[in-house]
Amino acid sequence: MNSFKIELKSLFDAIKTLSFKETFIFLSVAVITFLSMHYASPNFFRKVFDTSDDKFYSFLYWCSADGLLMFIIPMILIPLVLKGKPSDYGFRLGDYKFGLKSSLLFVVVMLPFLWIVSGNQSFAKTYPQGGPFVRENISVLLYYELFVGFYMLAWEFFWRGYMLFGLKQKFGYYAIFIQMIPFFILHRGKPDIETFASIFAGLILGIQAWRANSFIYCFLVHWAVMIFVDVISVLRYKSQSYGIGIDDFLKLFTN
Repeated sequence: MNSFKIELKSLFDAIKTLSFKETFIFLSVAVITFLSMHYASPNFFRKVFDTSDDKFYSFLYWCSADGLLMFIIPMILIPLVLKGKPSDYGFRLGDYKFGLKSSLLFVVVMLPFLWIVSGNQSFAKTYPQGGPFVRENISVLLYYELFVGFYMLAWEFFWRGYMLFGLKQKFGYYAIFIQMIPFFILHRGKPDIETFASIFAGLILGIQAWRANSFIYCFLVHWAVMIFVDVISVLRYKSQSYGIGIDDFLKLFTN
């Protein structure tokens, strides 16, 4: 019994040494991620509304619900609980010259790689994630990508803003690795090459946010990449062209 009391006292003494800010961020990230996984998913939407839609409406629900969870909730918690400002968590322009230049560089480097990867039919068929309705109705793409943009804004703010900048003071550069791990894990279920690439994407975007002192540029990069992937996948589907040469690229538009 005495040994149990000693262990319990040691545990409470250890808990007292924890800083409130970092502890709260870790716990809130875990809770919000739980809510996201179980109540903001397309599967939850289809289950609740008993629908067998072609992924379109369930995807819009996913973007909206996840956007609210990962953006609005931290925005409320920052002033009310953490007694800070959104700008303290990367919601600012920061070093815009570096941010814009690095964003342009990342996109230019990524596009040829994405073009090659999109030649894999299984990859191309994964996007757009809104399903056949988006793929077969190009006019729908515009407002579909607006939902994707809101989702990406929330996603980047959550990992490269709230978590990265929230842990920056305590953990220094290790915060970049800390935010990368759940970011990578939540890519489970995506094409293998995308899941593996998310390890390096999480690190690169984390470094960019740290250096630019803002998550905004990570959002711009991520959204631009998703728009390119969606548009190219739709054009490949329409033309049934999955080659990776220059002629194949031109064929997407001529067809």
